Amino acid sequence: MMNRRTLLAGVGTVLLAALALNPAQAAGGRLNVVATTGMIADAITQVGGERVEVRALMGPGVDPHGYRQTRSDIMAMTSADAVFWHGLSLEAQLEQFFHELGDIKPVVALAELLPRDSLLGSEEYEGRHDPHVWMDPTLWADVVEAARDSLTDLDPEGAETFAANAETHLQELSELQDYAAGVLATVPPEARVLVTAHDAFNYFGRAYDYEVMGIQGISTESEAGLAQIESLVRLLVDRRIGGIFVESSVSDRNVMALIEGARAQGHDLTIGGELFSDAMGSPGSYEGSYIGMIDHNVTTITRALGGEAPEKGMKGLLGDVK
Repeated sequence: MMNRRTLLAGVGTVLLAALALNPAQAAGGRLNVVATTGMIADAITQVGGERVEVRALMGPGVDPHGYRQTRSDIMAMTSADAVFWHGLSLEAQLEQFFHELGDIKPVVALAELLPRDSLLGSEEYEGRHDPHVWMDPTLWADVVEAARDSLTDLDPEGAETFAANAETHLQELSELQDYAAGVLATVPPEARVLVTAHDAFNYFGRAYDYEVMGIQGISTESEAGLAQIESLVRLLVDRRIGGIFVESSVSDRNVMALIEGARAQGHDLTIGGELFSDAMGSPGSYEGSYIGMIDHNVTTITRALGGEAPEKGMKGLLGDVK
């Protein structure tokens, strides 16, 4: 177990130099914030507006389950006014570092602030919860409210701005939820089965009454064994499930193994599209926002499983939706 002395020794002069460059936020200046995932960074950006400057550590295609901090990450976090992370064991490799960093500056795990009765449990890890709460826009709204309250604590003078920005974004999330519920309901009931590379969509399944199957568990650090893949192949063949989805931040190796296994038994599986699971799209793109990420997923799933959704999604802004 890493203690504070070990941590400081590990980062050496890099950490000490960064600490020396960490002045208090100037009066009237912008909060300098580091966030781990793109989803957390988006929530802080939406609420913080011009009063906050946000840097996201993990970009498109980056898997937060196995991510480890770099020297430049350490510099950024130790010189920031505050660090926001997701929590619920999503950034498992960073947890000890965040606990140590919390001794010297505000470090907030936003998803940890959600009511425990709103969270799904984990069959893999006793006593832990499924961290993928962003897959349900209604639940994500609670994270946005937690971001608003946390920013207000850090910058009380910005309270009115944070409240107004949060209210605007919460309305957008409500519209996203209405769109998602509407188009996903057009998929025939027998086709409402979502098969993905790992178990990131359980909150989606609960929210929209879809059956969800992941080849790997809720963490991509867990390996899918041969017996598990063979069992899932038999299930897909027996139930004549024809579509499966890849994920932008997870290798498609296991998905291809399922396709090949089903083909060997005379059953054709097709890839219904690529979904954003643990990371968003490219910065600056519509899919690089939380709204665009979920719009893409919902629209892709609906169209692939036989439902009706606009080709370009809720706002007509989606790129290449398969």
